[in-house]
This record gives sequence, C-alpha cells and structure tokens, in this order.
Amino acid sequence: MAGFLGSHLADDLLGRGYSVRGIDNMMDGFKENIPAGVDFHELDCRDALDLDHLFDGVELVYHCAAAPYEGLSVFAPYLVHEHTTSATVAMLSASVRAGVRRFVHCSSMSRYGKLVPPFTEDMTPEPLTPYGIAKYAADLQVRAIAGVHGMEWNIAVPHNIIGTRQRFDDPYRNVAAIMINRVLRGLPPVVYGDGSQLRCFSFVGDVLSCLTRLGTDPGITGEVVNVGPDEGEVSVLELAELICEIIGVPCDPVFMPARPLEVHHATCSSDKARRLLDYRTEVGLREGLTGMVEWIAATGPKDFNYNLDLEIVNELTPETWSRRLM
Repeated sequence: MAGFLGSHLADDLLGRGYSVRGIDNMMDGFKENIPAGVDFHELDCRDALDLDHLFDGVELVYHCAAAPYEGLSVFAPYLVHEHTTSATVAMLSASVRAGVRRFVHCSSMSRYGKLVPPFTEDMTPEPLTPYGIAKYAADLQVRAIAGVHGMEWNIAVPHNIIGTRQRFDDPYRNVAAIMINRVLRGLPPVVYGDGSQLRCFSFVGDVLSCLTRLGTDPGITGEVVNVGPDEGEVSVLELAELICEIIGVPCDPVFMPARPLEVHHATCSSDKARRLLDYRTEVGLREGLTGMVEWIAATGPKDFNYNLDLEIVNELTPETWSRRLM
C-alpha cells in the first residue's frame, strides 16, 4: 500500500468510490505514497493470524506485496521466498477466514522463465530464478486455496511497470529508475552483459484499469491475464540510450558481467488483456520515461540504499552489489 503499485491502485479505487483499507510492513514503502482516504495499518502481511480484525467487511483483496527482486533472488533466496510465497499464503488464509468474495493476486512475468516469447497465459510456466519460482508457487497457492474454499480469484501478470513513486534508490531492481537516478547524479548507466536483453515496459497508469476490472467485473473470475504492452520492445542498451537522450547527456554505459539466470528475451502477449479487459496502451515508452525523469529530478536524486543483506556472496555475485558500486 505504501509502495509503487499498491499506492497507485489505491488512488484509482478511491477515485472510483471504493473504501480502501491497506497494510504495508514499510520494508520498501514510504508514508508519503499512501493516498489520503486510505485506512492504513503498518503490518506485515506474513502475520496471518494478526490480520483478522482488518478483514471485517472486506469483499475484495488485492495482493500486491512481494519482494520483487528477480536478480537478487539468486543471492537472497530466503528473503524473496518469505516475502513472496509465504506472504501470499498468509493473505489467502486470512481472506478465506474472513469470507472475502474475491482475491486478486499480482504475479510476475518471471513465472514464464525460459519459455519462448511472446509469453501467453496458456503456457505452462518454467521459471528460472528463485523469484520466478516463488511467484509461480504463489500463483498455484491462489488456485488451490481459493479454489477449494470457494473464493473467487484472478491472477494479473504485470511486466516491468514504470512510473512515479517507483523506488529509484534501490540498487537491486527497477532498471529504468536505477538508470535515471544514476544519470541525474552525473553517473553513467550500468548495463549487465552486452545490453541486448529485450523487454517491454508498462506505464503504471495503463495497468490500473486491468487490475480494477479483474477485481470488480462479476463476469471475470478464475483468469490469469498478462497486463501491459506487447508493443515497443526495447533492448536494455536502447533503454539506457533513450534515458540519456531525454536527460540530454551523452550515453557511455558502464558494462558489467551478465547476471546469472537472467532471461535474455522476455515479453508477454497482451492479446487476452485486450480481449477480456479492453486493454490498450495509452502511454508510450518515451512519454513514460520522461514523466519519471521529471518526477525523480523534482524529488531529488538519491544515493543508493543497500538495505537488504545478501545471503550468498561468491564469484557470481554482481560487484555492484557485493562492493556497493552503484
């Protein structure tokens, strides 16, 4: 709720006239992100038995909480598992006990792993990283627990969401935000490998309508839906060049060794979202990045905050993390 996606979703739901109650353990959230009008409680969603009093009268639960660290999960697998799979199970248990009508789970395109893109929802996931495995395990728990107890469910699969309120001082994730923060501080962007990895980026405003429909449309239940664009595919190196162009500086990236288990080509098909949720891309990559640059510049670029401990440090660990080079 105090993080990136949860705070934007709360804003959207409040604007549609819904009452919103939210929780966050503040591991990555900020109080200033919490929209006015939210009934907010600082709690860890893994504490399932402490949540019951907050679920009274709740009909719809959006579960956006996770430790969304795909690359870092190779070197902090326990942290990622606990804050992804275990957190989801705890929220499901509390929701079933409270008689919640519908549970919407935010998954990740990392569930698809080494499959051949564009990823479609009918593919059997083959996740590679501990984060992808944790997300897919959480997806399966949603199907199992909600299914057996008669709770409606939907699973949204966002991919590479960007926008304002995204944490930009986190050295482990959010590639666009990391690059913008570094360039605004007069530093070159960091690229792992040769930068040819292909991605599509989703502006947060384009994702919200899909999430709202998955929660509120009575005719849409038991669905897994990719949300975000499948057009505008860009390489990581092209992303760095575009960010430097927007900021108005030359692009001279620092190249670091490729990270283990990073998928080279990861894009999702949005055909189902267009068909089922009337999805369409409203904000292009340049426009979305420009908005982020303006917001981060106005907020003030920051030093990177290494607030998470590495559980495994060896020759495979990126030096940007082990030596805190960002």
